[in-house]
Amino acid sequence: MSSIIKVNTFQDANGNALFSSDGSGNVTLSSADMKMTPAFHVRLTSNQDVTSAAQTKVNLNDVTLDTDSCWDAVNYRFQPTVAGKYYIFGAVTCQGTANNVLVEATSSFRLNGSRIVTGSQTFNTSTFASLYSATVSGIITFDGSTQYVELWGRTQVSSSTAQFTPSHEFATYMGGYRIIGA
Repeated sequence: MSSIIKVNTFQDANGNALFSSDGSGNVTLSSADMKMTPAFHVRLTSNQDVTSAAQTKVNLNDVTLDTDSCWDAVNYRFQPTVAGKYYIFGAVTCQGTANNVLVEATSSFRLNGSRIVTGSQTFNTSTFASLYSATVSGIITFDGSTQYVELWGRTQVSSSTAQFTPSHEFATYMGGYRIIGA
């Protein structure tokens, strides 16, 4: 035997609404503390030429998700308006413009300009390599007002122009969301 409880609003013992339903199965959470937002995802849509062996901010120009309008499309940074701990992830895919050897691909997060998390791959320079991706992820605490995070990359090529690229099964992207209960 099964039981069914039908309600439009679920409340705690003090009468505070926790969540509600519109009767069609769509649930709305009443408290921001129960939502994994702000959340965002952005990506690079065209090759970005960079100086070989130099740290460069990635110009993430396509917003695929921005729940609370916290992505700054001018400065290419995420600045959440809600304090808390966030899981942030990203990848920088690197290539050269001609046949050459990639020596290194690095991705890092900078919190208010200071590098805090780095992911890197270093390659054997005697082996031909044309495209590699370095991923990075971490949990970052934001104050909800002044702090921002940016994705930076670094690649080194033996010749030609170094680039960050979106054109492969790997991509150049960054995303994240607030961790509830943390």
